[in-house]
Amino acid sequence: MANTAEVQCPRSITNEDRARAQMYQLLGVLLGGPPSNDLLRGLSSLQGDDTPLGSASRNLAALAERTAPHDAEREFNNLFIGVGRGELLPYASYYLTGFLNEKPLANLRSDLMARGIKARSDVKEPEDHIGTLCEIMAGIITGEFVCDSDLPSQKAFFDAHLAKWAALFFTDLEKAQASVFYAPVGSLGRAFMAVEADAFSIQ
Repeated sequence: MANTAEVQCPRSITNEDRARAQMYQLLGVLLGGPPSNDLLRGLSSLQGDDTPLGSASRNLAALAERTAPHDAEREFNNLFIGVGRGELLPYASYYLTGFLNEKPLANLRSDLMARGIKARSDVKEPEDHIGTLCEIMAGIITGEFVCDSDLPSQKAFFDAHLAKWAALFFTDLEKAQASVFYAPVGSLGRAFMAVEADAFSIQ
């Protein structure tokens, strides 16, 4: 999770942008650690429609309702931690280069520095973790950080750090052998990345 040395008051945003920020925040929380019992209960009330995003939300609600916290934690560990490593490596550097801690991470760190955003000292994951990137996007949208929060700023961050690999990661999560509860999380993320990419393409 990211924060800043200097945080400004979140800006007034539209309901659409608030919903976008909430979706990024939800993905960040789900990918940053196993869901708590309270989060599972909250997810079970998600509503959906016939869109890919709505269908994924309905499926996630159904899985959350019948998933116990210890089962979700075991699944999270199998997917992302494992013995030595999990089934998936949720880092931009890995997806873009095949290795960890490569140029995509260096580029991200330069961008974060320019934007006045820095990682919390208690977070040990590299900043190019998908959960961290989603939380940063949420913060940019809401104006949590001192950097510009307008659409060009959001698009620049998305294009530089998410557009080239996030959809592939979410597809892998959707289809991962260990994914049960996290399969609809993958569907939700994949559908949301497609919506974001389409919206930014017309800016």
